[in-house]
Amino acid sequence: MDLDVFVSTHRPEWDRLEALLRRRRRLTGAEADELVTLYQRTATHLSVIRSSSPDPQLMAHLSQLVARARSAVTGTRRASWRDVTQFLTYGFPAAVYRSRRWWISTALLSTLVAALLGWWIGTHPEVQASIAAPGELRDLTRPGGEYETYYSSHPAAAFAAQVWTNNAKAAALCLVFGVFLGLPVLLVLFLNMLNLGMGIGLMSSAGRLDTFLGLVLPHGLLELTAVFVAAGTGLRLGWTLIDPGPHPRRTALAEEGRAAVGMAIGLALVLFVSGAIEGFVTPSGLPTWARISIGVLAELAFLVYVYVLGGRAARAGDTGDVEAAERSATLPTAA
Repeated sequence: MDLDVFVSTHRPEWDRLEALLRRRRRLTGAEADELVTLYQRTATHLSVIRSSSPDPQLMAHLSQLVARARSAVTGTRRASWRDVTQFLTYGFPAAVYRSRRWWISTALLSTLVAALLGWWIGTHPEVQASIAAPGELRDLTRPGGEYETYYSSHPAAAFAAQVWTNNAKAAALCLVFGVFLGLPVLLVLFLNMLNLGMGIGLMSSAGRLDTFLGLVLPHGLLELTAVFVAAGTGLRLGWTLIDPGPHPRRTALAEEGRAAVGMAIGLALVLFVSGAIEGFVTPSGLPTWARISIGVLAELAFLVYVYVLGGRAARAGDTGDVEAAERSATLPTAA
């Protein structure tokens, strides 16, 4: 394509579009129709230039012009409580449901790794000796030791807020690290499972595994599920770089990335619930069966939420991405 000829042919349309966008008075009906037509044409011109003769300066000018025209055509959209409701009842659960194969596989493999690490640490005294001195291990595992007092070492509200912040950061890291082919996500997962396996191993070697599980399960079921969802989504995002499917790699990555950002917000809410359980229920004086029951109910509620609401929304075509009107236009590339 001869870029100079293309520019000289279509520049009058671009100039006319810019003139309409600069109008301070209200456009007439005919001018509004003209604005829409010129916006669509200019967007197509931009797509042609990107694919045939990607001149940086011209692309920057037309990109800005198309963005201004899109804003004028669609209007400024303000978030509302309806958007929040839509996100919580359709977008977020649909995104979690769509990635279920990734995070369920991640959960099963990670749990197996934690169990194997716990068995290895619990049955090998030399491994325990490499972790800490015998006296320090006794302080960790004895009745009233650090494993037990950890959950009541701070005021419940402050502790819940701290736990929520730390877990939300871990989940966000898993989502963000997905763009690096998912490799850092595996490291974050392994460190989490190593920490869990160490607790299982040390407490089981002291004959107090039941106490440890009674402390971890109330909040850990929902907390770990949120981490597994984040990790699975991060791994899926990394795989999109390798295999974008039927879409161009940039488009596929943008779609999955926007869904991942939404999931980060949704998972922060899930982790808020698990942090509240860890801050108020885990260290409470409730019987162990009651604390574990609360954790199991929270976990079941989340799974029902994902599989019922999320499954329904996913089957209706919701992917967790933003609405079509808010995405970048993908228009034909024919002149």
